[in-house]
Amino acid sequence: MLRFKNLGSGSSGNATLVEAKSGAHTTRALIDCGLRLRDLELRLEAAGTSLAELDVIFITHEHGDHIGCARSVLKRHPIPIWMSQGTWLAVQDPQWDALQSLVHTARDGHVMAWGNMQATPFTVPHDAREPLQLRCSDGDRQFGLVTDLGHVTPHVVAALQGCHALQIETNHDTALLQQSAYPQFLKQRVGGAWGHLANEASADLLQQVMHANLKHVIAAHLSERNNTPELARESLCGVLGCQALDIEVASPDQGTPWFTV
Repeated sequence: MLRFKNLGSGSSGNATLVEAKSGAHTTRALIDCGLRLRDLELRLEAAGTSLAELDVIFITHEHGDHIGCARSVLKRHPIPIWMSQGTWLAVQDPQWDALQSLVHTARDGHVMAWGNMQATPFTVPHDAREPLQLRCSDGDRQFGLVTDLGHVTPHVVAALQGCHALQIETNHDTALLQQSAYPQFLKQRVGGAWGHLANEASADLLQQVMHANLKHVIAAHLSERNNTPELARESLCGVLGCQALDIEVASPDQGTPWFTV
């Protein structure tokens, strides 16, 4: 059985818990660690687990809202952590060097075997050193997670084909971003080819990977200033042909409920 629960998503911090269960054994993977340590502990507790029960951590890229408290976690719990070579180079400093024995290198397209779970990273266009997003499987069901990308590439579309559940970035509404108080350079960065996905681009990606067995779609990484849950839902529902309430929006402080893939 494969299931997932977002623990918080947005510019203030990102983390998603994925579990694969086979028999009596459950493999738990934390995708990104961008919350404050105490908040992460509390949200894991609410999800029925703890840092000590995690089997692996995967970091998508080095930005603070994704790597967050990872170093503090590893100082307390010797959990294997995976990231790209580029991400490792971007964060490297003497404090990280002391934790190097826990660090494993993730590469585009190379499957990582984590207990009952198989995870396949794939590259995305974002203004980070070597960002990776992730597809997770228990050998039967597939969950795809993709945020922090400025545009959709054929490689991204190929990586997400056949997923039974998706957590997909709906960062901003284009009109709200342009009307916002952001300085022009920031508008260009967020809305540019190496920034974040607008609602309509997310809907276009969803259209390209849509299939009859896709059961759950989570809108994630919403901008607090330049988007609303209603606008994100409306865009994705235009593809799914659903009611807006059928789309779950991951919130910064509550994440989502559990979803079984």
